Amino acid sequence: MPIPKKYLADFEEHKIYHVFNRTNNKEKLFLSDENHRFFLKKYSEYLSPFSETIVWCLLSNHFHFLIRIKSLEIIKADLSSRDIEFLSASEKDFLKEGITLSELVERAFKRFFQSYALAFNKVHQRKGNLFYKPFKRLEITSESHFTQVIIYIHTNPSKHRFTSDFSTWRWSSYQDILRNSETPLHSAIINWFGGIDQFIKLHKEALIRYEQDFAIED
Repeated sequence: MPIPKKYLADFEEHKIYHVFNRTNNKEKLFLSDENHRFFLKKYSEYLSPFSETIVWCLLSNHFHFLIRIKSLEIIKADLSSRDIEFLSASEKDFLKEGITLSELVERAFKRFFQSYALAFNKVHQRKGNLFYKPFKRLEITSESHFTQVIIYIHTNPSKHRFTSDFSTWRWSSYQDILRNSETPLHSAIINWFGGIDQFIKLHKEALIRYEQDFAIED
């Protein structure tokens, strides 16, 4: 069945997107702590030049990132400052205006997936595609949507029954935000929710509502 167009949004400067993907056939995406660390390292390597990560969460067979695309001015300045020999073909094409910003970011994600999958397959003696294609990206179009997605991403481990308490999930930005609430980005998120207490409260209330709805449906 075709993926709805809204889940294949074009990337544009300054806009915010919920990016997520899963493995093929519900295979494991991570088999060790080192896999998680390597995944985040490669993600930063390929995507940090083009986007700012607001929140994130890694699950056993899928992941979620909430990102804001940087300005064209910042992206071009950064790429132009590098040695051309170390730029990817996509980055060179972008500077020559041969591809759009959306194509540049989309290709960066694909290169990230390929890099991780190649390493994962090698370590775990696996063959074939690891990730489902195409990956989904949904533009965040309202303030309420922005709040809901942050909570959704952080509470995902509990919703999928990976843990009874999402706040203790190791591979999520939830704990990072609480531990480093004074950093500019994390402080901005805390302030968005109206303070740390409100940040915690709204996350827990959302999960309670989900559990109640799930119990009724079950």
